[in-house]
Amino acid sequence: MAIVRPFRAVRPAKDFADRVISLPYDVMNREEAAGMAAENPYSYLHICRSEIDLPHVDNPYSDQVYAKAKKNIDDFLANEILIREEEPLLYIYKQTMDNRSQVGITGCVSIDEYLNDTIKKHEFTRVEKELDRINHFDRCNANTEPVFLTYRDDKRLRTLIEGWMNSHAPDYDFKTKDGISHVLWPITDLNVIDSLTALFHEIDSLYIADGHHRSASAVKVGQKRREAHPGYTGEEEFNYFMAVLFPDVDLKIFDYNRVVKDLNGLSREEFLQKVAEKFLVEPAENSPYRPLEKHSFGVYLKDQWYKLTAKPEIVCDEDVIKCLDVSILQENLLQPILGINDPRTDKRIDFVGGIRGLGELEERVAKDMTVAFALYPVSISDLLAVSDKGMVMPPKSTWFEPKLGSGLLMHEL
Repeated sequence: MAIVRPFRAVRPAKDFADRVISLPYDVMNREEAAGMAAENPYSYLHICRSEIDLPHVDNPYSDQVYAKAKKNIDDFLANEILIREEEPLLYIYKQTMDNRSQVGITGCVSIDEYLNDTIKKHEFTRVEKELDRINHFDRCNANTEPVFLTYRDDKRLRTLIEGWMNSHAPDYDFKTKDGISHVLWPITDLNVIDSLTALFHEIDSLYIADGHHRSASAVKVGQKRREAHPGYTGEEEFNYFMAVLFPDVDLKIFDYNRVVKDLNGLSREEFLQKVAEKFLVEPAENSPYRPLEKHSFGVYLKDQWYKLTAKPEIVCDEDVIKCLDVSILQENLLQPILGINDPRTDKRIDFVGGIRGLGELEERVAKDMTVAFALYPVSISDLLAVSDKGMVMPPKSTWFEPKLGSGLLMHEL
């Protein structure tokens, strides 16, 4: 079963929503965040990346940074840029990008269901990134940004959600500079809220699409609060964390491509000869070359694109991890030919989200890399299958777009 429950949100006053919203904290560096918020005192980046307001503080993980985030929340509330909802509600959140929409429910999910794997994961987390959000959530006394969850589509949920959207005006409806539309409906009917929570209760599993560090940190803050309140009942807000839940059929995973600094001492010809042992290598008819199906890859070496097709003997149909294209590329090319043993830590490899386009791969090769690899995107069904088996996706496998807007809703602990 999946517990999804309403919460008393902190959210922007209607007139400020389009100025408060920001990209998530982890998709830009400090300088980029400072630039995005420079002309906007209402940007949520002043909360989720509060180090931008402390240029004299070099350490972004300093206690001063988390204290500043809390002060900025308090100031936004005092100036009624943010307001507290009067009652616990659920929210419908619709995003539209390139004429494709994803419609989700924002509510709170259980830290216990995270711990017992009703909420399933597909990535490892890094301790330093967890500690950052643990300190941030704890000091702010809030889940300041939601986790991006998915579930297998349920027609009854879809019908109920669409019914509310079609019969009620949204509170927020605007488009950000990146062309993404954001629409938010508060669900104010308790009977509809009860129906939604009952339907989610019948769903076996939820899956983290994006936000593994946010969810792990939120759970650890909840556990920390439990230790501080040994008489907790389980109903306290710290037993739950905020998430947006989208049906799997609404989501799109973009390709997550690779660029490598050098050919590991090989000449271009030697590299291509070694690649041809495991892959069919052909000059690409189109430039840039975008793979059109599983087990095909694009390779760019300076002024030439090649199409690679995995030979049948290196494609494993029985192992869900080994049959992923990211695994095929790693195990048959990046590791044995280019010497990339651990893509998580090797400084010779970098990763480029498909949203940037294949032109970015050509630019990186011209600027600071030697070879680029374009991959066919992982499917949602592959991701769910990996999660169902309790396994972990290879690093840098999935890139979801659009990203959730930050600042539209906050969950106080």
